Amino acid sequence: MAHQHNGRHGGHRNLETVIDMSQQPEKPGGGRFGFTGGLEFTSLTYTVVKKQRGAGGEWEKKDVDLLHEITGYAPKGCVTAVMGPSGAGKSTFLDALAGRIASLDGRVALDGVEMSPSLIKRSSAYVMQDDRLFPMLTVYETLMFAADFRLGSAVSASDKKLRVENLIEQLGLTSSRNTYIGDEGTRGVSGGERRRVSIGVDIIHGPALLFLDEPTSGLDSTSAHSVIEKVHDIACAGSTVVLTIHQPSSRILLLLDHLIILARGQLMYSGGPKEVTAHLGRMGRKVPKGENSIEHLLDVIQEYDQSEFGVKALAEFCLTGLKPPKLTGANNAADGFSTVSNIPPTPITGPGGEDFDHSLRSQHSKSPWSGVQLTPPRRPKHKDQHGRSHNPPSLSPGFHNHHRYAPEIVMGTPTPLSSAYTVNEDDYLTPTHRVAANATGAPGVGINALGHRGKFANSYVGEVWVLMRRNFTNIWRTPELFLSRLMVLTVMGFLMATMFTKPKDNTQGITNRISFFIFTVCVFFFSSNDAVPAFIQERFIFIRETSHNAYRASAYVVAGLITYLPFLLLQSATYAAIVWFALKLHGQFLYFLVMLYASLLSTNSFVVFISSVVPNFILGYAAVIAFTALFFLFCGYFLNSHSIPMGWKWMNTVSTMKYPYEGLLMNEFRGDHVFSASLRLTGDDILRQLAISTVEDRKWWMVLYLLGWAVFYRVLFYLVLRFASKNKRK
Repeated sequence: MAHQHNGRHGGHRNLETVIDMSQQPEKPGGGRFGFTGGLEFTSLTYTVVKKQRGAGGEWEKKDVDLLHEITGYAPKGCVTAVMGPSGAGKSTFLDALAGRIASLDGRVALDGVEMSPSLIKRSSAYVMQDDRLFPMLTVYETLMFAADFRLGSAVSASDKKLRVENLIEQLGLTSSRNTYIGDEGTRGVSGGERRRVSIGVDIIHGPALLFLDEPTSGLDSTSAHSVIEKVHDIACAGSTVVLTIHQPSSRILLLLDHLIILARGQLMYSGGPKEVTAHLGRMGRKVPKGENSIEHLLDVIQEYDQSEFGVKALAEFCLTGLKPPKLTGANNAADGFSTVSNIPPTPITGPGGEDFDHSLRSQHSKSPWSGVQLTPPRRPKHKDQHGRSHNPPSLSPGFHNHHRYAPEIVMGTPTPLSSAYTVNEDDYLTPTHRVAANATGAPGVGINALGHRGKFANSYVGEVWVLMRRNFTNIWRTPELFLSRLMVLTVMGFLMATMFTKPKDNTQGITNRISFFIFTVCVFFFSSNDAVPAFIQERFIFIRETSHNAYRASAYVVAGLITYLPFLLLQSATYAAIVWFALKLHGQFLYFLVMLYASLLSTNSFVVFISSVVPNFILGYAAVIAFTALFFLFCGYFLNSHSIPMGWKWMNTVSTMKYPYEGLLMNEFRGDHVFSASLRLTGDDILRQLAISTVEDRKWWMVLYLLGWAVFYRVLFYLVLRFASKNKRK
């Protein structure tokens, strides 16, 4: 449906074709923008335990509130900016709203419906500060894969393409549509375009909530303004947008509709940008002429933070209206400053202009809040497809009960909507369908109206298929990883073929054959070490995508495994074909190939598991090399399994080099073939001297054991992804 707005940036199309407005309920009179709602949060508190050195020099544990009793709202259809000095708790607060903190006290509601972390995850999108994207995918491909993950099979391929094309146009990415994302080694899109792609990835499914952590970080003024401009259009399309921002320019400030200013984890201000001057005036601090009122408020916060009173005095003023004590040397004179001290009393109203506390105000006309207007800045009117004007989203009267103040409210008194609600494990279960009722008794918004779909958009097979297509696309664009392994194994195969050509049937020939097999096992183990950075580079992409249920962790593991299978088979077959005929090995060629394949598979699974538990690839390489040395030591080459001390036999069992080593020797020496005429040594004699079984079927058990270890490491990899790779604070 065509939709335009006549506000500050009427020349820009909004993103209503991307934000699925069918998810938003209509008011009885028609027109979706008339629906009241937004994000409400009450008494958000996040406490951590920190070790501090006490007066006696001893370390002691102390509870520290990173967030303390923060109550407020983020209006629907508006851009709410969270601001504050460094260390104010902006990112922590955003994580709290986004359901990324497990041990959070407080209540979060969307459109009047209380939200558990699992529901917030399904109905929101979170754009991280760092743009984690695949560098060798184009802008179009990146957004198409996002559409496949977020929209699922319920939306046809043609509709997905149309939505992606519209999104590219509306985000201003048409000129870079077929440009790679790029990274340090590959030239790609600009920083501003990359940030807009990151936003597009997270809004392709039309979330009801959009969180952005420092979306302008690292961008120049023009790119930053362009990003916030697009975010503003997203809000105009009906989403609730909350972002953190450090130092917005004057042009960006014009695009911000609602401010939440924090300091030391406490609320300093909540309201429209235009009301900051009045807020400072009531505080007794006038804004100097020509100075930005928001910057002046931040300066005042810093002054109090460095004083004996701290920012708690300003938090109490924001909560109760109790005027903070004056600072010594603070400039509070009216001369040369903008005057706001004679503000006439204004009605206490909600964003929709409702006078919902007239009787309370008339009884307590001397309340410190008698001159406060709590109405956020008016947004421009919108027109629907029939040309009818209607107001943008506003909040219901019951949505702002926490702004009802009275003289009896003193320092430390909890707000009327304070709650002892604590996030617990039950919140991660989908609650039953609830319908909230607002203060007027009208029914609120049900769960189905929050803009989220089922837990996962695709079926399990659909997720695996999309992940496989993306994996193959990345491998095709970056073939270095598999080509380097193939080249290493090819070169090593030729070296082995030329060094151990046609070993003779004597004691030296026996030694040469055993040396060849143990070296082959080591080469195959080391050839997978370069896979260490693979998942480390994708980890943050995986966390970002799975944090909003784009796909299951198990689907990611299965898709990665299936993607590797043909490439590992090609590497094994190449090496086997080179050395088998040159060395004229005995036994079955099929078994030789299968064992090499299983060895690569188990090694790859082990390396991928290691890469999932280490923080960086340097530690990953160190861990893999250390385990490789241990596996090599206990594989049975230096000491056979019977000679290893009893206390270390378990290492022989867990060594994944043991199974290909013994299996390949069984395949080579099993039988009555004489390998040393002078000593009349048969193959079975050699195996018995090496303490290796001579039973025919035993060699196939070695393949099964090796495959069992491959499955075991993949399961461990899945468990790490499922339970230890969440972007959630404890």
